[in-house]
Amino acid sequence: MLAERTADLQRLQAEYANYRKRVERDRIAVREQALANVLAALLPVLDDIGRAREHGELTGGFKSVGESLEGIAVKLGLTSFGESGDPFDPTLHEALMHSYSADVTEPTAVQILQPGYKVGERIIRPARVAVAEPADDLGGSSEGTLGGDGQNGDARPGAEGADDTGASGTSKE
Repeated sequence: MLAERTADLQRLQAEYANYRKRVERDRIAVREQALANVLAALLPVLDDIGRAREHGELTGGFKSVGESLEGIAVKLGLTSFGESGDPFDPTLHEALMHSYSADVTEPTAVQILQPGYKVGERIIRPARVAVAEPADDLGGSSEGTLGGDGQNGDARPGAEGADDTGASGTSKE
């Protein structure tokens, strides 16, 4: 009888310990999701601050407000990623333009159109990039490559030298 009650008590203690662990894990997950949602809503504002800085329009009081906002976002764990020259990774990058280049040996992000952001390991927004693939004998002409102004006039579907591959990597032709 005593052994039976002891086993019941041990089982209840284990169930309670598991319950507390599960509640704590759920609380952390909800906090991370809420933080990611708030930071995702702030991304357009951070993009505007970055563009204003690039154009020399972030001055005076607006400069300190922008720097404060960026500092708070970093404190909350927001990090940006995506550099020109990074190997293209579809889990981290969203390809907005495509070209061929003799300067690369693998699909490479040659221009960052918008930086990507993540909190911890959770990607809030993929980096939006222009991708260049190695030029080959079949379609690797200089047509469709990025010009000095970063524009790709020949990247529209059906243009000579344009790539018509889908997300699966297979040709649509």
